[in-house]
Amino acid sequence: MKNYQNFYFVGIGGIGMSALARYFHAAGKNVLGYDKTETKLTTELQKEGISITFEDVVDEKISSLKKEETLVIYTPAIKVLGILDYFNENGFEVLKRAKVLGMITEDTNCIAVAGTHGKTTTSSLVAHLCKVANLPFSGFLGGIAENYKSNFIFNGTEMSVLEADEYDRSFLNLSPDWAIITSIDADHLDIYGDTETIEQGFRDFADLVPENDHLFVRKGVNIGRPCKTYAVNEEADYYSDNLHIIDGWMMFDFHAGEQTVEFAWQIPGTHNVENATAAIAVLHNLGADFTAIQEGISSFKGIKRRYTKHTFENGKIYVDDYAHHPTELNAVIGSIRTFNPNKKLLVAFQPHLFSRTRDFADGFAESLAAADELLLLDIYPARELQKDFEGVTSDWLLEKVQLEKKEVCSLSEAFDKIKEKDFDILLTVGAGNIDTLYDPIMNWIGTLKN
Repeated sequence: MKNYQNFYFVGIGGIGMSALARYFHAAGKNVLGYDKTETKLTTELQKEGISITFEDVVDEKISSLKKEETLVIYTPAIKVLGILDYFNENGFEVLKRAKVLGMITEDTNCIAVAGTHGKTTTSSLVAHLCKVANLPFSGFLGGIAENYKSNFIFNGTEMSVLEADEYDRSFLNLSPDWAIITSIDADHLDIYGDTETIEQGFRDFADLVPENDHLFVRKGVNIGRPCKTYAVNEEADYYSDNLHIIDGWMMFDFHAGEQTVEFAWQIPGTHNVENATAAIAVLHNLGADFTAIQEGISSFKGIKRRYTKHTFENGKIYVDDYAHHPTELNAVIGSIRTFNPNKKLLVAFQPHLFSRTRDFADGFAESLAAADELLLLDIYPARELQKDFEGVTSDWLLEKVQLEKKEVCSLSEAFDKIKEKDFDILLTVGAGNIDTLYDPIMNWIGTLKN
């Protein structure tokens, strides 16, 4: 890749693609690309000096590129595109994002975080701790880290920290020197078919890690090879306990052998302490001292749309979260209920993918029944078509939810519906485009009287 001066990204606005684009831009390369729609993220990339087109047209910027100087990187999410056809027909090297990321990890001391839940928060925390410890790394994040307002952190090129995505078996392209596996719950059944195949995918990923003491796996997850375990409220190779809250700070004790170190941070939820436990264990093994790790933990602000919480002077609370699987919904709703047991909770949920809605319908129904009132948005299709999933609709899912106050609405109707509701806490949740409600809701709730 060192010979390439130009890097063209097909689907540059994706969270993973944009991090990679930022990496090459930081390295002084000419970075440009295409995406279907303008977003906050594409606007930020343009401000940083990356050229983006939103039309499927082979313009002068593309036609002037020389194939021997240009690498084209694409996302499988884009199936048909004239620009991509042009590059393929004219003999340019065209690679999937996962392949390029894999090539970067071959040349760096790589820390990869895998798992069906928790990998974005955990990998971002590992990257943040590396930054505080001043390690020479590049961090490729699966979300926008609030500390950096970016999905990419650059502090050198000797190391890499990244989220290892199990979708389409992309993580098998990586060369991890260190790895964390947070969970292997069933997900992406449209790709894997069944739970056993998913579990085998994670075992194959684990086999890529050369050293047993460089592989950190949540206790209870059977990965099929020796590893270090971590846990919360139960003994493991590394574990945390004594969780309690003081003045809004989550306090916990971290145990490594005979050592016990107290940590404090602002991220709620037992599941997040679990993520922190894994990150601390890795940084400790990398040689970072506990004082630096404590500083990093206390200064970590979290990930945008991972339990993004706002408390208003009028007493209302607004939480926005990316959860799109029953396990994730249980975690975020459980955290809200734990700390606010008597407050009225309104949940606006946008299911993501017809296949996931079908495969986990009963789990979703059980999770959503923990709300006081539910607005169930239309299913966000992403790469799928409704005609291929006859009968799988939000109305169908709603019937399964054992809740008195519940209704289906479209995204365009949701904000007006929310304004009509009586609630103490509002949770907007999902992985599609429900995030477009965030700014209007923030502006509106702030105007409400007690």
